[in-house]
Amino acid sequence: MQTQTQTQPRAALRFRVLPSTAYTPRLPFVVFFPRNRWPARVWCTAAENGGFLGEQKQLQMPHKKAYPFDEIEPRWQRFWEENNTFRTPEVVDTSTPKCYILDMFPYPSGAGLHVGHPLGYTATDILSRYKRMKGFNVLHPMGWDAFGLPAEQYAIETGTHPRITTKQNIKRFRSQLKSLGFSYDWDRELSTTEPEYYKWTQWIFLQLFKKGLAYQAEIPVNWCPALGTVLANEEVINGVSERGGHPVVRRPMRQWILKITAYADRLLEDLDELDWPESIKEMQRNWIGRSEGAELEFHVVDSEGCDLGLELSVYTTRPDTIFGVTFLVVAPEYLFLSSLASEAQHDIVEQYREVALRKSDLERTDLQKEKTGVFSGSYAMNPANGEAIPIWVADYVLGSYGTGAIMAVPAHDSRDHEFALKYDIPIVRVVIGTDKNHHNREPYVDDGIMINSSNSSSGLDINGLSCKDAAAKVINWLEITGYGKKKVNYKLRDWLFARQRYWGEPFPVIYLDDSGEVVPLPEKELPVVLPELDDFNPTGTGEPPLAKATSWVNTADPISGRPARRETNTMPQWAGSCWYYLRFMDPKNSKALVDKDKERYWGPVDIYVGGAEHSVLHLLYARFWHKLLYDIGVVSSKEPFKCLINQGLILGEVEYTALRDPQGNLVSADSTVIRDNYYQEKVPAEKVSKVGDFYVIKDDPSIRLIARAYKMSKSRGNVINPDDVVSEYGADSLRLYEMFMGPLRDSKTWSTGGIEGVHRFLARIWRLIVGPNLSDGSYSDGSVATDDEPSLDQLRALHRCIAKVTEEIEETRLNTGISAMMEFINAAYKWDDQPKSILEPFVLLLSPFAPHMAEELWFRLGHQETLAYEQFPEAQNEFLKDSSIVLPVQINGKTRGTIIVDESCPEDDAFRLATQDKKLSKYLLGKTIKRKIYVPGRILNVILDQQKVSQ
Repeated sequence: MQTQTQTQPRAALRFRVLPSTAYTPRLPFVVFFPRNRWPARVWCTAAENGGFLGEQKQLQMPHKKAYPFDEIEPRWQRFWEENNTFRTPEVVDTSTPKCYILDMFPYPSGAGLHVGHPLGYTATDILSRYKRMKGFNVLHPMGWDAFGLPAEQYAIETGTHPRITTKQNIKRFRSQLKSLGFSYDWDRELSTTEPEYYKWTQWIFLQLFKKGLAYQAEIPVNWCPALGTVLANEEVINGVSERGGHPVVRRPMRQWILKITAYADRLLEDLDELDWPESIKEMQRNWIGRSEGAELEFHVVDSEGCDLGLELSVYTTRPDTIFGVTFLVVAPEYLFLSSLASEAQHDIVEQYREVALRKSDLERTDLQKEKTGVFSGSYAMNPANGEAIPIWVADYVLGSYGTGAIMAVPAHDSRDHEFALKYDIPIVRVVIGTDKNHHNREPYVDDGIMINSSNSSSGLDINGLSCKDAAAKVINWLEITGYGKKKVNYKLRDWLFARQRYWGEPFPVIYLDDSGEVVPLPEKELPVVLPELDDFNPTGTGEPPLAKATSWVNTADPISGRPARRETNTMPQWAGSCWYYLRFMDPKNSKALVDKDKERYWGPVDIYVGGAEHSVLHLLYARFWHKLLYDIGVVSSKEPFKCLINQGLILGEVEYTALRDPQGNLVSADSTVIRDNYYQEKVPAEKVSKVGDFYVIKDDPSIRLIARAYKMSKSRGNVINPDDVVSEYGADSLRLYEMFMGPLRDSKTWSTGGIEGVHRFLARIWRLIVGPNLSDGSYSDGSVATDDEPSLDQLRALHRCIAKVTEEIEETRLNTGISAMMEFINAAYKWDDQPKSILEPFVLLLSPFAPHMAEELWFRLGHQETLAYEQFPEAQNEFLKDSSIVLPVQINGKTRGTIIVDESCPEDDAFRLATQDKKLSKYLLGKTIKRKIYVPGRILNVILDQQKVSQ
């Protein structure tokens, strides 16, 4: 290491490199600097630190704290914990309004929190603190969704029991959350991995089983041999597992399935009652995918037209296009595919099937992907016209949708059209638009008038009808002839509810040895506790790891005593997170999932905050379980979450990238000649400047750069640890900055420079109320507040701030609420005194946002009790009215300017404002005033002794 200033003697300090655009490590460095002086710059070169891409990195100097946050924050965190400040009363007081504010259950990973995580937690904490001060009973708990694959994989890799790593991770998360001053009721803390909790998860499963909503079936699943488990479609990307990138294949397995489709209509209809983002509701509607159409039966024949004794069922939303069907397509996982494949095509079909089943559903249905398929060798008879049409196998059809087979109408479906063109299959147009233009080669997918749709043999004629009328007539014809029926279909599939893992909730069922019958365990046998295992590795046979716990697996029916075996699959991670919001209402209840009176009082959740990535699966599953519990009388509301807020992402700091051509020359990012063989090179922020709306290289402004912020991840090295930010600036600064960055629901880009500005703002509040620091760097006790009566200007500034902050908290526009407080502080610094009656309400306004500082200032203002339950200030209307007027000012009868005054401004105040005005003061400076003529609200005329006033 070297510095630009070299003097002796030298002292050593330890610095750390903060992550930025091109430099990812957080490593300690020893830096020498002259006594009593900071060096102008400190550099770390590539040779001295393993290489930072050949660049130099200026290290950040130690932050000089602007107020003693490192003393204040730990003190008040201890106070809150020791005094159980935020404990929610166990006995509900129905005469007091309630507010249940909840964060989505976090998974406690080994990586701990990064600064993106506290965004939603800070917002819910502000709302919780605000509601307490508004007189609400507030339930604001925290817990851990701690079962799942990551902990199990870590156990396999290290030999550490997942329970140990999970407890360590929870401890770290809990410590980080407490360091940020969140007002959680930690007495209600939950973990899905505790038997006392998952006893009731198992109990809910038993209710599903009793209602016929939990069943077993052999279905094609995503099997990952390396992970030894079944994966959900969302956990498979491009044919490999999302975690680890291991190959995934489709194979049939017997699985537990929950019949969520039984609730499809209710899940759809009740969305209208929810105060959720419309985009999230639309995602759920699309996921459920309700459609009305028809189910048709096609008789299968061979190449000679001989009936093979098979019928192929097809679901369609467009029965009106039946005359345009020129081929059928079945999914590679179609149950009777082997029966459809002719002898000549059998091997080709099997090879295609094997390849197709390695792909994810998302990859197979990608509209941009080139369509592939193989002919099965069999045909089907179109019932409308009696024509034999070929049956193809193609991976763009999914076995999980409808019947796993479709009727292809290439003239009126883009996917079918692309497929037909590729394999030279006939295209018959049967619908035309009102413009009668049916010569367009592109598929016509809109409604119109039917053509080419009549056959005397079948007796069906729909020519000239609208699509809607034609569809109704076709459905009626299908039901009369027995070729089909009207059908409502859903894209929603029943919920695959089994995992071949160890670290999950055991199923509360057994299988009798002599009959194989599935027997639900009596409720008094719950919980079925997960047994201890030393070997968590997959068995390699498809058997779950729990199969190794033979003494646990081999059991007896507690009622009949007959030998039995336990289920060795475990529930998926979603199970425990489906109902935790209910357990928070009554976490210690050993007799029931939740007490009915407590549930009636606290339910439903009033404000639920979390990421949009959970918009479908978690939220849909939780709604499904809640509706079951509603049906059996456990809960009193139809929906679990009344209001949903999705917070945006906090992205890493902006990264700047330059482009170089193959010869190594820099190329501007706006160039029209950019080629794929150009390569990217990161540019340090100190070498970048902004010109207009673009970022350029300082030394060559003609070279524009790519400026982009990325999602925080360890792989990019752009993760900011909140512990470091709290150590450097304090928890209140981090909380305030995350709220001030922009609207809660928007994604935002982290900037270390931005948090420094918010930290200075808090320091200004501190100095305004406490006063400047003493000569030894400490601060005097108490505050500089006076007992003076506040002026009208001070009261107006305060109450306008109260009105604005209150409105912005209610509407969760927290960034603009902070702006209002900044405006107040700017005004307060212009006052000659700081009345206590003005400062105290402001401190209460500040407290939900920066609770540590607010508690300290409240104490210094003379209060011995916490402000957590003080009444939130209310704006008084008389101070919100704008009664300012423009008052003309005359000198010796000639108007020389104007001033802004209140309608009721006294003469002395008006004259003082005139003397402070730059334009007017030059006429009054050094002059003798003979008299003043003041008409309130009309005019101020100052008469001087001189007969003339210098122009």
